[in-house]
Parts: sequence; structure tokens; C-alpha cells
Amino acid sequence: MRLRARDRPACCPYAGGVIRRRVVVHGGVQGVGFRYSARLQADRLGVAGWVRNRADGTVETEIEGDEASVRAMLDWLAEGPPGAIVRSTEVSEVEPTGEREFRVAF
Repeated sequence: MRLRARDRPACCPYAGGVIRRRVVVHGGVQGVGFRYSARLQADRLGVAGWVRNRADGTVETEIEGDEASVRAMLDWLAEGPPGAIVRSTEVSEVEPTGEREFRVAF
């Protein structure tokens, strides 16, 4: 059974290291439940971070976890939930912060 990020002990949150990525998702991604679907997917994958709408119509998120889980979340973000039209994603590396939950930011 995979532990969710918030259930992992603070001393050693991820076996094999942790990575964090910032992603900006472009397209028809607001008003389609993108943020809440992202939170559900992040919980399923056991990644931490946050997601928010931006004023320019994009969705921005930071995701943190083991490499395989982060890659799986990146794949999901490139598709989005039903109803979303993802045209592109911009992915950049950022330093892990030790965050333990995934939240919808406002």
C-alpha cells in the first residue's frame, strides 16, 4: 500500500530521494474542475504541493515526491481532467520544501 504524503514520517518522507517541480498548464484549464481533480490525483499518487488558478487563465502547481510519483503527476497534468483542454505545460525544477500535503490554493 502506498503511503500518502501526509502519512509519511517527517524524518524520511521518501525512500530514494525527493524532487519538486513547478508546472504551468496552458489551455482551457479553468472552470473545468482542474484544481480539485489535481488534488484527488495527487492524493492517489502520494505527492505533496499545491495548485491554483492564475489571472492569465493558466493553472499553476508545484508537486513534490519521489521521482516516479512526480512523473506520473506530470503525465496527468499534461492531459488534465475530463473537460480540460491542455495545450501545453511548462515544467521547471524547484528545491523540495518538505511539504507533506497537497492543497488547493486561492
